[in-house]
Amino acid sequence: MITSRTITKQAATGSLIGLALGDALGFPTEFDDVPSILAKCGPWRTMTLPTPAFVTDDTQMTLAVARAVRTALSRGALAPQWLTRPLRDEFVAWYHSPENNRAPGRTCLAACEKLDGDRPWQQAGLIGSKGCGANMRVAPLGLVPGLSQEQRAGAAQLQAALTHGHPTALAASDLTAQAVHLLTRGAEPLGLVGRLRSYAYDNRSRYREQWLGDLWTYADDATPQAFIQRGWDECADALSRLDTALRTADPETDPCLLTGEGWVAEEALTTALLCFLQFPEEPLTALRRAACTKGDSDSLACLTGAFAGAHLGAGAWPKEWADRIEYGSELLTLGALWDA
Repeated sequence: MITSRTITKQAATGSLIGLALGDALGFPTEFDDVPSILAKCGPWRTMTLPTPAFVTDDTQMTLAVARAVRTALSRGALAPQWLTRPLRDEFVAWYHSPENNRAPGRTCLAACEKLDGDRPWQQAGLIGSKGCGANMRVAPLGLVPGLSQEQRAGAAQLQAALTHGHPTALAASDLTAQAVHLLTRGAEPLGLVGRLRSYAYDNRSRYREQWLGDLWTYADDATPQAFIQRGWDECADALSRLDTALRTADPETDPCLLTGEGWVAEEALTTALLCFLQFPEEPLTALRRAACTKGDSDSLACLTGAFAGAHLGAGAWPKEWADRIEYGSELLTLGALWDA
């Protein structure tokens, strides 16, 4: 149901700003264990936004996806023939940018180097990689209003596949975009995991050939359906673990111990959801919990912020934090475009 709160909360702005804030909060804690983070930052519930509030490649690549989507929509409906080239161009521009100095992922770097040429994009992405670089950047596909389910899912999987070709990376990116979309539309956090599990079941055998082309032939699966089923099944198992974790989780315990460290796509999704769903009405607490983990802290907090902002809107974030975030002007411009 769409309520007046859904319409006025500025979900796109809230999600994009939250994503960047989480990224900046988790940037200094990535690769540290929890005792080291506590020694450096103090109690996790009072972690402060760094000064300056620099972000990582997570936010940079989210902006790349957002710009590509905006370009595609300016040329026509969101479709592979309009989106593939802008995505490719944006990823290559990011690869060459002097600002690409924030510990970018090796898979993204290797794939974007290969995208800088004439080879088919299916030959650029790493078919065996399901790293969280696939879904750390997919939130814009959950924020753009007016997309069909086919457009949202196909575009989410396509942007993942340009760098990470593993079917679990595709499915996790699709699920991440779906979670953001549902939250922008007023879905209750309590029922979110159940809806995502149903979505995974419904799409288990659906290979989106229009968007992915012959990607499946680069793997060892006998059919496109067998290829994509591997990804959905792995994500379904991860969501089942999340269900169990939500019943037993202690907020003071590192969430990575329950749902994984987030270096791979399905764990990034479920551990970020765990952080958000433990504190659905306390967005800063959720961000801090995600940033104080032994896992991929910036990506976990980045996704947690995207979920929390989609749920609560722009008002979730203190002005003194939002005003300091790097790339803030562009984030606000894109948010305003999609809040309408």
